[in-house]
Amino acid sequence: MFHVEHQSADEEGRGRRAERAAGAERAPEAPASAARLFGDNLDKAVRYADILADAGVRRGLIGPREVERLWERHLLNCGVLAELVAEGAIVHDVGSGGGLPGIPLALVRPDLRITLVEPLLRRTTFLDEVVRELGLENVTVLRGRAEEVRGSIESDVVTARAVAPLSKLAGWGLPLLRSGGEMLALKGDSAATELQESEADLRKLGAVAWDVVQVGEGIVEPLTTVVRVRMGDVVRPASKSARKSARGGRAATKGTGRNGRSGRR
Repeated sequence: MFHVEHQSADEEGRGRRAERAAGAERAPEAPASAARLFGDNLDKAVRYADILADAGVRRGLIGPREVERLWERHLLNCGVLAELVAEGAIVHDVGSGGGLPGIPLALVRPDLRITLVEPLLRRTTFLDEVVRELGLENVTVLRGRAEEVRGSIESDVVTARAVAPLSKLAGWGLPLLRSGGEMLALKGDSAATELQESEADLRKLGAVAWDVVQVGEGIVEPLTTVVRVRMGDVVRPASKSARKSARGGRAATKGTGRNGRSGRR
């Protein structure tokens, strides 16, 4: 673990100096656009970049060749997703891996409530450590697959990055949304083609609108490409307890007459 709880500022500083002396990897210097995007949370974004460059690489969360482009390709690329998310939204980041795009989004938008959904223990352990290290009070970590948490959560926004082809991702993400919710999938040059090929599947899953948008002007180049899919009205099956209660109510009704008395005389 790279996090030590309850340490003083001096102890933390000595720990970081010792870490550097021991050969810990550091991320490249943050570009000027990072300050504009992350604002008051720039220091936390820098710390997250360093964690990815060091522990993230050592623990297989990010490739070593990605370190030199951590800011442009990862933190900035993910953080600008904030342009598409409404204030105060409940967000579930499916297949979060090393926390992308969920953690940069949380740093840009502290008003959001974000859950990082990830099935692998070694990754959720890493995510828990990062959340504690950065003091992200608006972020929780949930171990599980999207299909396993279906029915237990309702989200305003589902995010995903480099998880699966759009048709498969939609089957995991759209059922987590409430009526009118949106799935935001970060994609590359193939976004329009994937969307066209997935339209039939999106309709079957209850989506009513979809498009490809680009965000991050003035922050990141090239711009971040996002497939945005909006759900229609969602009718969820009643829970087991609700169905049992309804059956009990019907049984009680059958045994009473018009005035609420027993039908038997």
